[in-house]
Amino acid sequence: MSYVPDELKYTSSHEWVQKTDQGTFRVGITEHAQEQLGDIVFVELPEVESSYAEGDEAGVVESVKTASDIYAPMAGTVVAVNEALEDKPELINESPYDDGWIFELQAEDEAEFEGLLNADDYRALIAEE
Repeated sequence: MSYVPDELKYTSSHEWVQKTDQGTFRVGITEHAQEQLGDIVFVELPEVESSYAEGDEAGVVESVKTASDIYAPMAGTVVAVNEALEDKPELINESPYDDGWIFELQAEDEAEFEGLLNADDYRALIAEE
């Protein structure tokens, strides 16, 4: 079973979300997602200042096997992207919850964060796959 940190929230499309000390929301893909993808070779990052509705495609992760869309877990505006991924996309494989984060959102409605899956619900979801 993949590692699923208790303090994060999750989406059914395998993004994780963490509220930062600055009140923004950091987004990446879960350990389970990167294991399914295999070796990641390219990440298409969203543009800073781009706005997304919940569920909108915000980027792409490409692996040696396939490409997978990354979705905005909540409505908001991108305030930062992890530029390190441009040169080292494999950071997602090596450290999906830390160095491999993808972007940060300023949420339109922070209540959407509470509506995401908790760690137990996400573990149950991936156990069914």
